[in-house]
Amino acid sequence: MKFDPWNPEFVAHPYGVYADLRENNPVSFFEPTGQWLIARHADVNALLRDRRLGRSYLHVASHEAFGREPEPEFQDPFWRVVRAGMLDVEPPVHTRLRRLVSKAFTPRMVEALRPRVRKIARELVDGLVERGGGDLLAEVAEPLPVTVIAEMLGVPEADRHLLRPWSADICGMYELNPSLEAQHTAVRAAKEFADYLRELATARKERPGDDLISALAQVVDDGDRLTEDELIGTCVLLLNAGHEATVNVTGNGWWSLFRNPGELERLRNDRSLMPTAIEELLRWDTPLQMFERWVLEDIEIGGVTIPRGVEVGLLFGSANRDPEVFADPDRLDIGRVDNPHISFGAGIHFCLGAPLARVELVESFSALLDTAKTIELVEEPVWKPGYIIRGLESLKVSVTG
Repeated sequence: MKFDPWNPEFVAHPYGVYADLRENNPVSFFEPTGQWLIARHADVNALLRDRRLGRSYLHVASHEAFGREPEPEFQDPFWRVVRAGMLDVEPPVHTRLRRLVSKAFTPRMVEALRPRVRKIARELVDGLVERGGGDLLAEVAEPLPVTVIAEMLGVPEADRHLLRPWSADICGMYELNPSLEAQHTAVRAAKEFADYLRELATARKERPGDDLISALAQVVDDGDRLTEDELIGTCVLLLNAGHEATVNVTGNGWWSLFRNPGELERLRNDRSLMPTAIEELLRWDTPLQMFERWVLEDIEIGGVTIPRGVEVGLLFGSANRDPEVFADPDRLDIGRVDNPHISFGAGIHFCLGAPLARVELVESFSALLDTAKTIELVEEPVWKPGYIIRGLESLKVSVTG
């Protein structure tokens, strides 16, 4: 098998291909997307911190100067939302946005959420146990982070059912060579979500509440504040990044434990291992398999020169299994201590929501292990077709309390 992100067999089992790439072709050109694939941990880690690469190139050059076709006009509503957030921009705009958002989204605020996260997780798990099981993804993994981020943002409960579909549709644009249908779907979702948030933000500016949208609207630093577009772009990013990863780490994590029953039993018997277990589940089968960056200046990686104007695909899934960094990397070890995985990225784009994701994951896994006497897989799950954000369609379990 070779690297083929549209092949369901590869999406389900990419790690053998990654091992071959690391060993024989750690810097390779992938013709179908015109990207250079970077497979080794040291290279991926270094490039995430290298300012000669960027999530965007538009701060230094036009599309034409980079030899690229401008995005089609119908995509304008999507890019207006995305480029108003901090993920797809570079300094100095990124620096300014991250500084402003960090003033409202503090570690102290995240830790203060733990009791509420725990309560939501316990309620969801209690429901699953009472029903004797169900789809762990749809009934626990998805509602928990969506509820948490919706409460944080101040989205009324009656509207929360809209968030997950909007997020999933927007994220479809990040897959490799998305279909025209997926592009139009992402544009529609971005526009609907932006219109909704614009209305909500206007209301919160007039009548501030105890929520993140109100806080972001009030943030001022030396007279600087978020514009309305930046506020909306930030909220869309916080929703997408704030739950997509957590949902898929939960699903992938439980599927990993089911395939390694000795480690599941070890965690059940020693709950003090939970923090290291979460980090290991993030490493062993990370949802974000590839993170893309543009080359802003010619660079050399492993003796290969990559010219300005092309894109690199940083293979997080491969880097997290690199034997040069992780002892026995293909073994799931929930007690692994030396674990410099890069599932949350590195450098200036390191995930701002990582502390919240860790709180949600610890409380979610703990709730299920505390409440359920037994958790058993009902059927082998199927991977969704996406590769960049890799997760399961569902995870059917039977549970006894």
